[in-house]
Amino acid sequence: MTTLTDPPLAGSDPSDPSDPSGPSRAPSDGQPAPGAEAPSWPPVEQEPFRPRQLSQQDRLEFLLSAGSGLAFSWVLCLAMDWSHPLTIGIWALIWFLTCSYLLGRDRTSLVVAQDRLVTTLIWLCGAIAVGVLVWMMLFVVIKGIGGLDWSFFTEDLSQVGPLDEGGGAYHAIVGTIQQITIATVIAVPIAIMTAVYLHEIKGRIATPVRFVVDAMSGLPSIVAGLIVFTIWVNEGHGFSGASAGVALAIMMIPIVTRTSEEILRTIDDGLRESALALGAPQWRSVMQVVLPTARSGLITASILGVARAIGETAPVLLTAFGSAGVNYNPFTAPQSDLPLFIWQLLREPNARQISRAWTGALVLMILVGVLFGLARFVGNRGAKRRGAR
Repeated sequence: MTTLTDPPLAGSDPSDPSDPSGPSRAPSDGQPAPGAEAPSWPPVEQEPFRPRQLSQQDRLEFLLSAGSGLAFSWVLCLAMDWSHPLTIGIWALIWFLTCSYLLGRDRTSLVVAQDRLVTTLIWLCGAIAVGVLVWMMLFVVIKGIGGLDWSFFTEDLSQVGPLDEGGGAYHAIVGTIQQITIATVIAVPIAIMTAVYLHEIKGRIATPVRFVVDAMSGLPSIVAGLIVFTIWVNEGHGFSGASAGVALAIMMIPIVTRTSEEILRTIDDGLRESALALGAPQWRSVMQVVLPTARSGLITASILGVARAIGETAPVLLTAFGSAGVNYNPFTAPQSDLPLFIWQLLREPNARQISRAWTGALVLMILVGVLFGLARFVGNRGAKRRGAR
């Protein structure tokens, strides 16, 4: 039943508790105090504050600081008779940062000037890192693009002299594929099972195993080659591509293990608890729930391990030794690969051999770039799938 009440009398204050026509309830928590202004509804939406957004005055100050830095560096290097471009750039950068800080402090405040200075340093560090990487890639492309043709992928150096035309890296490409395949077959199962033990099983020796994996992450590559050389090659078995694959597997295991463990950390514990609640033992929960869910991340970890090992030279030099001809059997006789091919030809005092080495470096850079791109694609695809679920 709805009860109708009389409206308040004219001239009465509804907010006055002493007024009989006003409300008799006391202000409760969350209600405005008597006499206070009631909040407006709906609330007024405030504009977002963007401290990194630069105004026209800020841009003008950056341009003035950049021009001042270039002028100061040019005058200083002219007075000191310095001509190296790196010296000019360093002094221009120092004076640019100084002017930017002083102008910001004079126009705004000390806190804003410090914030702008740190922001500028972060952007400059990122720009320098990207610039150096782009410069290195362009340098390799310019040096190696001249010798990149079909014969480079179909011929070896067994019948080619240092001054002869033709010749390629077919034998090194074959050796790279075989050695990386052997290393992947050995390293990936061991690394993934180790990651499962460290994160899922968490046995008694998990702590020393994690310590060993972390120590192996900083292991110099030549030490892995020395281990295989001492245990296998030097015991009468000789150089071979399989020995190089074992050495590369030693380099891959800690990388794939740590990355796989981090991937397993991203899996929701609710999936494990659901499998255990349905009566599945832990091994079946790991095999049929955890690993299939983390499949794309584990593939990404494996590809990153391959990309890390594919550019190693020292382990291959001590275990496979290198060869100028094609060796299709990685278990007997020396064998070459792309990093060893590049290292051996760059040591030759011959322009044609050095040109072949730069072309090999270009092929290796393209191969590593494809592997990293594939790892990024697989990782993003797996993240989208997990998000869709």
